[in-house]
Amino acid sequence: MEKHSQSFVPKLCIEGIQTVTPIRITEPRQTRQVSAGDMVGPGIFQRCLNMVQYYKKEKEEDSGWLVAGWIKETLSRALMEQPMISGRLRKVEASDGELEIVSNDCGIRLVEAKIQMNLSEFLDLKQREDAKAQLVFWKDIDEQNPQFSPLFYVQVTNFECGGYSIGISCSILLADLSFEFLKKWTNIHNSIVNNNEQKLPLFYLPGLKNNTSSSPNLMISSTSGKSSGKTMIFKINVETENLESEWCRKVALACLEEAENNLGSETGAEFSLFVNESFEAIKVENCSKDGVLKPKVELNKELLSYGKWDDLGGNEVSFRQGYKPVHVSYWFRSILGGFVIVTPSLDQEDSIRVNIIVTIPNEF
Repeated sequence: MEKHSQSFVPKLCIEGIQTVTPIRITEPRQTRQVSAGDMVGPGIFQRCLNMVQYYKKEKEEDSGWLVAGWIKETLSRALMEQPMISGRLRKVEASDGELEIVSNDCGIRLVEAKIQMNLSEFLDLKQREDAKAQLVFWKDIDEQNPQFSPLFYVQVTNFECGGYSIGISCSILLADLSFEFLKKWTNIHNSIVNNNEQKLPLFYLPGLKNNTSSSPNLMISSTSGKSSGKTMIFKINVETENLESEWCRKVALACLEEAENNLGSETGAEFSLFVNESFEAIKVENCSKDGVLKPKVELNKELLSYGKWDDLGGNEVSFRQGYKPVHVSYWFRSILGGFVIVTPSLDQEDSIRVNIIVTIPNEF
């Protein structure tokens, strides 16, 4: 098998793409209002959260093709637990440009791919941070007709050694729901796979292909490789669920400035603020650093502290029971400057933890 240098990244080959929908119709339909006003534009339609899990081949029967086949079956059941994931963003009728996400069961996209490189070689790449963008698929939401664009993608990529990766990408408008959904989905996935006597899933791509002819690479373009950013996560405990707008702006600015100091990058004079007010509503606004009064918030104190991706539940996600991925990558695709997400996490009886996620573009 040919060895690759630490600077060479083979081109990904997409072998198949399909839509996965819930196994039952969602009744009643759920909606999430997106209050954005003048912020309706690329900042909403092009930003997304990405996660990639890397798995080694542990057993002879291990295969990314098998995993993808089971994902087709298990994901359709998991989507019933959080139908908003398979919904669409649409313009609200008789409104001034307002948007909403509706759980209309249009489905997510599942992509199967392969790359001519061993997993260990990929993880040793000097430019792995750039190369990992190949392992997730994302297509920007259509600004004119957003109702036709998926908000969630899954890509399973097979390496030559038998290892594989599972890449997840979702709209920034669903980022707060994604980790809880992934935990529910992987529990369903492992339960079905471990208790199924069937050796092969129904949707097994190598078994569906004609072995007498080669499979051309599907001509499908992805925008996942553009404009990644650096992210820091903060945690703050508050005593009420009702987060006032001015409080959110002040704390967002404090965390943004702390992230700039730690990451050695700046966002410029303005940043976007996403506030998950509730399951049914998310507010998006553009904030100016000069227009926000600096709050008296001290880091490394009881009030505000540093967080990490695992605090959002990513460490509890594994698509193979008993085996953890050998590596996990998280990042936000960031365009048009930096942004801050403020999202409550109810995890204590007498107080509410708020997660504050700050992303700064690698290049501004």
